[in-house]
Order: sequence, then C-alpha cells, then structure tokens
Amino acid sequence: MFKIITKDKEARAGILKTRHGKVQTPFFMPVATKTAVKFLDPRDLEEIGIQAIISNALVLFLRPGTKIIKKAGGIHKFMNFHNTIFTDSGGFQKIRESFKPIIIDQGVRFKSPFDGKQHLLTPKLAMQIQQDLKSDVAMAIDDMPLHGNSKEEVAKSIKRTHDWAVQCLKYHKDKKQLLFGIAQGGIFKDLREESARFIGNLNFDGFAFGGLAIGETSKETYEMINLSIRYFPENKPRYLMGVGNPIQMLNAIEAGVDCFDSTFPTQNARHSTLFTSKGKLIIKRSKYANDLKPVDENCSCYVCKNYTRAHLRHLMKLGEANGMRYCTYHNIYFMNSLMKQAAKAIKEHKFSKFKKDFLKKFK
Repeated sequence: MFKIITKDKEARAGILKTRHGKVQTPFFMPVATKTAVKFLDPRDLEEIGIQAIISNALVLFLRPGTKIIKKAGGIHKFMNFHNTIFTDSGGFQKIRESFKPIIIDQGVRFKSPFDGKQHLLTPKLAMQIQQDLKSDVAMAIDDMPLHGNSKEEVAKSIKRTHDWAVQCLKYHKDKKQLLFGIAQGGIFKDLREESARFIGNLNFDGFAFGGLAIGETSKETYEMINLSIRYFPENKPRYLMGVGNPIQMLNAIEAGVDCFDSTFPTQNARHSTLFTSKGKLIIKRSKYANDLKPVDENCSCYVCKNYTRAHLRHLMKLGEANGMRYCTYHNIYFMNSLMKQAAKAIKEHKFSKFKKDFLKKFK
C-alpha cells in the first residue's frame, strides 16, 4: 500500500499504491471539490502529470447526488479522470456559514446551500457516501475546531473526532478503498499530541494533520506538525490537509510529510499571481504589457512554451476565461514539478540543499 523508497533525514520519497495506480510521494493534489478543478479538465491534469486530486464527498452527496455517480460506475468514470482520487468527508464544511452547521455527538447537522434541506452527517453516512463514490482514498469524518476556539472547545472537538474515527473504521467495508484518519487539537500542544497519539494507534491506512493553516502562524503550524508526526506510524503516508504554499510544503516535507492539497495555487492563478522559479509574478502589472518573455524561462509547461507575459496580461486584464485557464495550468504544473524535484532531491540525499536554493529564489 505504501512503501518508502528513500529517506533523507526525515524527508521521505515513496510510493502510495491505490486501485488506480501508484502515486509517487511527496505529491500535491489540486482540489476538484465538485469533480472539476476550476478552469482545467481531466486531460489537462493528466497532461501535466497530476497523480492525484481530491473531491468533496459531502458536496457531491448534495449535488448531483451519489446515486448518479454510483450508476456511472464511480467518481472516476463520472468525471473521466483515471488517476487516484481522494475524497474529503466534509468536516471542513463545518466552518462554512452557508452550511449553517450544528455539531452534536452523533455528527454534523447542516443545511444544504443548494436546496435548504436539513441533513445529519454521521460517521456511518460519511463512509457510505465515499464507498458509493468509489474514491481511492476516503477520509474519516472529523470535528475541526475553528482558529481561536478555547481549549475547552478544542478538547470537546477531539473527543468527537476520536469517537467518529472509531466508528468510521467500523463502517468502512470497501477493502480496495484506503481510509485515512485525521488528528486535530488546534494549536494546544497537549491536545495535539493526545489526538495524534490516539488516531495514530488506530488501524488507518494513512494519517492526516487536520485543522492547520486556518489562521495560525507558520511557526505554530510547523510546531504542531513536529509534535504530531512522532505518533504517526513510519510505514504509512502522512497528509497535511489544506496546505499549498510552496514554502510551507517544503518545510513540511523536511519534517516527514508525504502529501498535500489546497486551492492556494488555483486561487492565486485566478487573481493573476503566478508561481515561478524566481518567486511570485503578478501578471496584471503594467510592466508586463510589452514583455514577450514566457512566464518562467525555466518552465516547460504548455503555457510557458506558447504564450508570453504580455499575452497573459492582456487576457487577465480583460477578464477572459482563457487567461484564467492558462494561469491555472501554469501554477498547477509548477506545483507538480516542485514535488517531482523534491522527490529527486530526497533520492539523491540533497533535499536540504534543494530547499535552501529554492527559498533563496522564491520569495
């Protein structure tokens, strides 16, 4: 299921095997909440070399419903993506006001933002939804505390998270689908350690750091990762949810994290911020109006091979959809390339130097 190929201190390069093939770690997953990465199609993703994406099981349960996806043969056939697909259980939606969530010991009561109907998401239902979707990796349902919650509130959230994790293992029956557990604990050291220890001792196929990068400082994020990681089994994958900042990702890889997901690169692209080997580039700025160079001369993506900064600026200034598509394509390519370079550096036992060189250029 998961095999570590090489370690460079704590950084790991390995292979995660799912029913849709092998995924080389470390890797980054673009977010396809509703079975689509904004402005990209599955052909783009496969052309870029994306090994895995993540969709949201709760959102798909509400629209279009699991019945039609199950009838289509599962999420892969429904969206025509042939590589690995993770599904999030929907715990993150508890911080979305549009869902009007109410957390109880049995699960999460919420209101559908699509039709106003009331639902109760329980561990049993969360597992049934994801098994109906036939994703490669399902996530246990968790109770993610908000940034700024009191210690008492966070303590209650980890108790529910632990209870729900045990129930998810009980109700998960698809042996070909991997199931990852999620540890919580906010930024309270003792609670974070308690949760990581409890979840790490359960028989999950992988383990995730939940509730980070939601408002705490980067220093606090790294501290919580380092506190938790010692309780996650060495021989299973470790997943830092919701992190897509290249600098944060490399720091996490150095600590021993294997995979990531985030809307960060796609949101940045739609707001004209492009990632390059020399740092961020705001393509809408006037200085690029007559710039006929590619976005990144060190990038071999389709966009950098075929379009200039001037052309992209022109499209983005006009609000053209193709401009957002090209910018998104480039940023996702950049993220995938960064993970491949990180894996190569680990295998060559040069990760520390690779990270140091990257940080000098990427500001």
